[in-house]
Amino acid sequence: MKKIIAFLLCFTVGFSAMSQIHNPIEWKTSVEKISETTYNLVSTATIQGSWHLYAQEVPSGGPIPTTFTYDDDGGKIKIVGNTTEPEGEIKFTTLFGEEGMNIKSFAHKAVFKQEIELVDTSVKQINAFVEFIACTDEMCLPPKEVDLVFDLTKATKVKASRNSTKEVKETDKVASKETKKEEKKGLWTIFFIAFLSGFAALLTPCVFPMIPMTVSFFTKQSKSKSQGIRNAIIYGLSIIGIYVLLGSGVSFIFGADALNALSTNVWFNLIFFLILVIFAVSFLGAFEITLPSSWATKVDSQADRGGLIGIFFMALALAIVSFSCTGPIVGTLLVEAASKGGIAPIVGMLGFSSAIALPFALFAAFPGWLNSLPKSGGWLNTVKVVLGFLELALAFKFLSNADLVLQLHLLEREVFIAIWIAIFGTLAFYLFGKIQLPHDSPISHISVGRLSLGLIVLSFTIYMVPGLWGAPLNLISAFPPPQHYSESPYGVGFTKQAVASSGNQENGHESLPEGAHLMPPHDIMSFHDYDKGLAYAKKVGKPVMLDFTGHACVNCRKMEQNVWVKPKVLDVLKNKVVLISLYVDDKRPLEEDEVVESKLNPGKKLKYIGQKWSEMQTIKYKANSQPFYVLMNHDESNIIDPIAYTPDVDEYYNWLENGITNFKK
Repeated sequence: MKKIIAFLLCFTVGFSAMSQIHNPIEWKTSVEKISETTYNLVSTATIQGSWHLYAQEVPSGGPIPTTFTYDDDGGKIKIVGNTTEPEGEIKFTTLFGEEGMNIKSFAHKAVFKQEIELVDTSVKQINAFVEFIACTDEMCLPPKEVDLVFDLTKATKVKASRNSTKEVKETDKVASKETKKEEKKGLWTIFFIAFLSGFAALLTPCVFPMIPMTVSFFTKQSKSKSQGIRNAIIYGLSIIGIYVLLGSGVSFIFGADALNALSTNVWFNLIFFLILVIFAVSFLGAFEITLPSSWATKVDSQADRGGLIGIFFMALALAIVSFSCTGPIVGTLLVEAASKGGIAPIVGMLGFSSAIALPFALFAAFPGWLNSLPKSGGWLNTVKVVLGFLELALAFKFLSNADLVLQLHLLEREVFIAIWIAIFGTLAFYLFGKIQLPHDSPISHISVGRLSLGLIVLSFTIYMVPGLWGAPLNLISAFPPPQHYSESPYGVGFTKQAVASSGNQENGHESLPEGAHLMPPHDIMSFHDYDKGLAYAKKVGKPVMLDFTGHACVNCRKMEQNVWVKPKVLDVLKNKVVLISLYVDDKRPLEEDEVVESKLNPGKKLKYIGQKWSEMQTIKYKANSQPFYVLMNHDESNIIDPIAYTPDVDEYYNWLENGITNFKK
């Protein structure tokens, strides 16, 4: 899309405005006759290119769901059940907020079916309409309504048991090709994180001492070096098999789609929070999470059998005995992997167990390396405690998710950052030896490694402090709530006065004109009402800049965060133009006297504020994608050709300056 816009702007600016009308989703209707009075109303959406259509149920704060409304013709038609939809793809997206969410969507083609029963058999036509929103990975079009007409006289007769399963599967196969690369990338990320977590588990008191003990056992019991290496490799593969089996069990019991859907559920986020807190407290030494001792006893007895079966049970014994250290890490990985759905839990366990198994095979092949291993000691418990603090910090991410979905504003950005500062600050004091926990050994001196880690943690803690005063904290942007979900967008302890760029002063302080507001954190004055903004521009003698934008518009946010903030652009927006931001996805209802018939869809009423601005953009400027910027005179004529998404700062600034130069008061 970016390349297309750039091409059009470079070669024919006037033609570009005419070519920005997007209609990526086309709807067709058909009817299936099941019996003399029972029919399936079939609505087929054909979706172009990289565009996609969302499901009928989406998370709170997400996009507008696809919604079908059927006319029952005064009771002559009975709607049976809900409209069915294809399986689709559940993907994680940040299109509707920095925190992101998992949303089900459809690509290329989607078939929806609604069963109806005729109460009056004289009915020959059924009317309906569908409301939906079309998006790519970077932008969304305004919500749209399309009328649907189902002609019962042209119905195709089918058996009652017939469904669209085959058609749905074919659609999903096509859609899955589009997302395969992205899914592989996500799985590799999970594998890498799990692999590092496995190495962290190796350095805990439950696992590390087992390395020399186990390798020595294999080398002594084996008749030759090659047999010892073979047995150690089988031992490592058995460890991998046990943990992969665990990940497979989680996916099988709950189901891939269920896990993915649960990751956005409020109650499961709260449960995950409590689980991670329990894991963290265990790592900090309050108690140990262990499996029943009888399990270990039974497994040990099987390990004495020898052969391949004995080696497998030795690996199982390691998993059970080390559970107090590996259990919290495994549990956390499964929780994180479950949020991705699919085979992610299996991939996570594969990565984790590979890191656990690798040292056993390597040290069995090269037993001389055992002499280079550091001796067991208090440092192992230090590793365990550090993992406990990390578990505790991660737990608040899940609590934050629940708070965001419910919009309770109990764990806003400042509170979240303050909690993390407290957690990592305490960890820094612990690493410097100022705090001791129950299982710590007395510290006579601090090692270079522990001191270095303490300095890193302390630096990270100090880095987070400015976040309380509005700093973006890009290093951890995926964890705390977004900046707008805050007690104050400007930071703790800072109260912003109503300062406008208009030059309108009262009592020595500049005040906002009627209908205007400030866009934090850079105080760009903006109107949401077209008439009020235009009237104010005439009053102060400045040109108008229309900003057709949307709450769900990613490229709009990119322009605001990366282009508008540049000093020279910011100066123009604050002092040389009157900005009117028109949100095309604003779902607030219009006042009764503003409700009019749509010119684009005769017979349909414009019900929402966003529909009003969307129709205005489409009719007047022949464009319906956002962002879209217009500079105009007070007579509402353009003073320069409009432009769309323009990430180049100099190009955007030159457009602003050229327009201001052409402005006629």
